[in-house]
Amino acid sequence: MSRRTKLLIALGAIAFLGVSFLLARYLSTENRERDAVYALLRDQARGDVPGMLRRLHGCDARCRADVQADARRLARPGEVKILAYTSSTSYALGSATGPTRVAWTIVNRQLPVVQCVEVQRTGTVLTGRGINLRRLSVPIDSQGSC
Repeated sequence: MSRRTKLLIALGAIAFLGVSFLLARYLSTENRERDAVYALLRDQARGDVPGMLRRLHGCDARCRADVQADARRLARPGEVKILAYTSSTSYALGSATGPTRVAWTIVNRQLPVVQCVEVQRTGTVLTGRGINLRRLSVPIDSQGSC
């Protein structure tokens, strides 16, 4: 095997590893967003208003009032289970802001609740991705959209 062939193989392997790293970083953003929304819903189901407010960035007075009302009305014991999750920011290449419709329930305890979460994604695959939850809506109709 010639020196040039070895160099091309090495460069190809480095390029493959670089692309794989960027792709993994890009795809992990979906999981990080879902985990952030799940943690917010778990705080809500526990009635943990301060916990919810820590997770919501830029929550104004109306948002805080909705959080307090939701935490009182939707607090219940048990494990939160996400039934449906539709994100308008999914697979965004750059920064994006939009609603995520999430249907959730407490296992074996209640009818599903449908809410909208405003999600803001910042950064890029190269500079690092950020996930900010901006607002959580009051429950909407089970067939409603965000």
